[in-house]
Amino acid sequence: MVAPQPKLCYNGDSFCLGGNFLKYIKQVFIILAFCLLGELLAKIIPLPIPAAIYGLLGLFIALCTGLVKQSAIAETANFLISGMGILFVAPAVNILAYYKLIAPALASICSIVIFTTFVVFVVAGLVTQVLRKKEGKENG
Repeated sequence: MVAPQPKLCYNGDSFCLGGNFLKYIKQVFIILAFCLLGELLAKIIPLPIPAAIYGLLGLFIALCTGLVKQSAIAETANFLISGMGILFVAPAVNILAYYKLIAPALASICSIVIFTTFVVFVVAGLVTQVLRKKEGKENG
C-alpha cells in the first residue's frame, strides 16, 4: 500500500502543508525518541555496544510488546528503508579506493564473509524451525 504524500503548496506569502503531514511528524518523532533512548543507554551502560543497537532493540521490544503499534511508524519506516541502499555506496567506493591495501587479504576477507553469511543462514533457519514448532504446539 502506497501512502499518500503530504501536499506542499505556496500561496505567494507562505507555505501550507496538507494531507498527513502531522502523522509523518509523529512517526519521525517516535523513531527519533528510540534513537535518543539508545544514545542514553549507550552513555549509561558500560558496554562497547553502539547506541543505534540499543535504539533498535528498544524499538523492537516496543513493537513486540504492543507499546508501539506497527501502523504508528509504518510509512516513515518504509521511506527510510527505501533509501537505505544509497548508504552502501560510500563504503563500496572506499573499498575500491583502498584496493591495493586490501588486495593481500582479499581471499581471507571473502572467506570470512562467505562463512559468516552461511552461519547466519543456518542460525536463522534453526531459530525459525524452533519458533514454528513452538507456534504449532500452542495452536494445536
